[in-house]
Amino acid sequence: MSTDHTHHHLPPQALRAEALESLLLEKGLLDAGAVDSVIIRYTERVGPMNGAKIVARAWCDPAFKQWLLADGSAAIGEFNLEGGQVEKLVVVENTAAIHNVVVCTLCSCYPWAVLGLPPTWYKDPAYRSRIVREPRTVLAEMGLALAPEVHIKVWDSSAELRYMVLPQQPAETLGLPEAELAARISRDAMIGVAL
Repeated sequence: MSTDHTHHHLPPQALRAEALESLLLEKGLLDAGAVDSVIIRYTERVGPMNGAKIVARAWCDPAFKQWLLADGSAAIGEFNLEGGQVEKLVVVENTAAIHNVVVCTLCSCYPWAVLGLPPTWYKDPAYRSRIVREPRTVLAEMGLALAPEVHIKVWDSSAELRYMVLPQQPAETLGLPEAELAARISRDAMIGVAL
């Protein structure tokens, strides 16, 4: 294992993963090129940057937005996404009156192609059960305090049906180019736990 002092700042999970990877490489059970390939795939070709591009297009193109809300799977076809889990993608729109949030109460069904790897908290039993029963409280605990008059809709993903939130476009971003908009859109906003 490396004696590089930067490793002391990694969380325990990252240190364990690094140690496990080193051991598997040392024993010849894992190929370094395969590891790099997976990392590149999920950082450059599969992930929330894809969802952000889709949201930015919807914000800039009203016809695309309507298509996306009517048939998410068909609308995103032109993006040639990798990663799967979007065969039946439903996109739900946040408005001033309605805030949408996504969960999978049974496991962790999630649209990988547009949102990348699911965050740890998304798979946590506490999130999966509490977001349905007390969404306003859970969102507030995650840093998103919504006004009392905003209605919260919780969408339960399944093996057959995945959801993505189309966040409401901030007024100060109107007129910005798609690329600049995409850079401002977070994965958490497309799950509905952030704006």
